[in-house]
Amino acid sequence: MPTTNGQFALIAPDLGLIFLFIAVVSCTPFLVGFWYGEIEFLLPMASAPAGFGILGFLLASIPKAEGEARLSVALSAVALIWLAVALIGALPYALGLGTSYTDSVFEAMSGWTGTGYSLLPSVDTTPRMILFWRSLTQWMGGLGIVAFTVALSGRSGLTRFRLYRSEGRSETFMPSVVATGFEMWRIYLVLTVLGVGLVLLSGIPLWDAVNIVMTAISTGGFAVHTAGILYYESPLLEMLVVPVMIAGALPFKIYFLLYYKKKFGLLADRQAILLFALILAGCAVVTSDLILFSSLSPAEALREALFMTVSGITCTGFQNANPGTWYATTVMVLTALMLVGGAAGSTAGGIKLSRVILSLEVLGWWLRRLYSGWRTITPLRHDGRPILDHLPEYEVSKSMLVVVLYLLMVAVATLLLLHLAPQGGFDSADVIFEVVSAASNVGITTGFVNPGISPVAKWLFILVMWAGRLEIVPVIALVAGAGRRL
Repeated sequence: MPTTNGQFALIAPDLGLIFLFIAVVSCTPFLVGFWYGEIEFLLPMASAPAGFGILGFLLASIPKAEGEARLSVALSAVALIWLAVALIGALPYALGLGTSYTDSVFEAMSGWTGTGYSLLPSVDTTPRMILFWRSLTQWMGGLGIVAFTVALSGRSGLTRFRLYRSEGRSETFMPSVVATGFEMWRIYLVLTVLGVGLVLLSGIPLWDAVNIVMTAISTGGFAVHTAGILYYESPLLEMLVVPVMIAGALPFKIYFLLYYKKKFGLLADRQAILLFALILAGCAVVTSDLILFSSLSPAEALREALFMTVSGITCTGFQNANPGTWYATTVMVLTALMLVGGAAGSTAGGIKLSRVILSLEVLGWWLRRLYSGWRTITPLRHDGRPILDHLPEYEVSKSMLVVVLYLLMVAVATLLLLHLAPQGGFDSADVIFEVVSAASNVGITTGFVNPGISPVAKWLFILVMWAGRLEIVPVIALVAGAGRRL
């Protein structure tokens, strides 16, 4: 059995390769800087690729040991990767904009995790190179840092498979994780290009369209203006962004089957069906609430309801309204949608639609067992396949563990915020909404998250965004591993 140092040596070269690939891609904003003549910001921007490159070189130079890393090590490594990209990715904000390191890490973690919260004092005056860096972090983090670099590496193996799965990815519609990652990123690129073409129909500039689509398809939510989508005052733009957000929240396996198998599986995929059903139901409830309680006209209520419902359940975070002005029950509907999130195998966050479906299947399974008798073998059918014996309990416990951890994290973070970082003008419902938004990597805000909140609150939100993106278990594995070594 390899020691702790031996286990690290097993995985260090793979981690080094990941950071070296990130370093290369992090040079992309230089093109924007040269194009717009922002020469003075080249050096601050260079801090990110330099930091990733140095860390990657140091890790890659560690001689690789023989064997395969344990799952617990892979989980801890993925948690460290996401923490490191936020700590290093914060440097351009701190050095280029002069923001505090805490605010910079918050901005970076919000970007990489696709949350969309921002503490920048003025997005409109931020250099375009830094704005593109924000969009790029969301676009890269959308499908996953490990998935991205594994696809580029061209090599597979058990260790890389475990790293891939530890990032919250479960889709394997190709024989290897490398092939799966490559196909997912190729689909991602195509969707991004198509999305840019669609959004350009609204008449906004190419620069705005590219950034909006990069953060919409990644269900991130960063914008290039302080007012966000509302800056454009364009209902047409909002309606064109809606299908882009939905495209990011659908399982990418649908696109794979459509392109390679010529099979239109949208109406056969239960996650897709549930996603559209929740959008319709949520839109209907929010629209009626806005008409009845907020006295909006039917047209304006439908406009806000559709956009905010889609933005909430896809975990994108774009806003064409302020939920802080809504009736409390309307806000709770949006909170529930954010907590559920999008499909597994998509860029969306949240608990995931697949776990909701599994919960409903298990409920039906237990009822059938109750009425057929405990001695009768009653299979649990999942994804059209029967699961016998002890596997139903295993599958359910694994999925329910994540659900319970999500709810526990929301409860603990809310209590901590209310006690350690109270803020006047906001009640407990606002805090719950903001914590769910952070945990599900959404970024819709009532105004509670702002540059004026305390450093304690900022770091607590950083931790919640980090744990939520990785579905909590890798962070627990990292903390538990570190605790054993103390």
